[in-house]
Amino acid sequence: MKIVAQNKKAYHDYSVLDTIEAGVVLSGDEVKSLRLGHAQLKGSFARITKDEIYLFNVHISLYMQAYDKQRDEEYTTRNRKLLLHKRQIKRLVQDVACKGITLVPLKLYFNGRGLVKVAIGLCKGKKNVDKRASIKEKDIKRQTARELKNS
Repeated sequence: MKIVAQNKKAYHDYSVLDTIEAGVVLSGDEVKSLRLGHAQLKGSFARITKDEIYLFNVHISLYMQAYDKQRDEEYTTRNRKLLLHKRQIKRLVQDVACKGITLVPLKLYFNGRGLVKVAIGLCKGKKNVDKRASIKEKDIKRQTARELKNS
């Protein structure tokens, strides 16, 4: 599994309740650009519209050797459809209906068969107090690991 892009900020801003793997509808030059690692998930999210799930604000740079050079910057952040089974979509619709639950892409990667997949997280927003507590827990774990290593 080759990870192309990760949304590290999502783990800081949200508490991830569950993750789902989904395929992405892409054009050929977008896949080539992903193979080079030209993608960004910062500020991206998923939304359900008409029983379909779309990915918004995922930035995939233009592939320089692509034949069609007429595409503009707006094309790099276009909405991309996610491929999921109907029962998975129905479950996500029910989960998102709960207050405060959002769909956030966590990572974009190639699976073992060479297909582009995105890990979508069902997330609930953290408050500042929760963020401080999680940072404090990380610091404590880091300090104990150092002390165990040094002794």
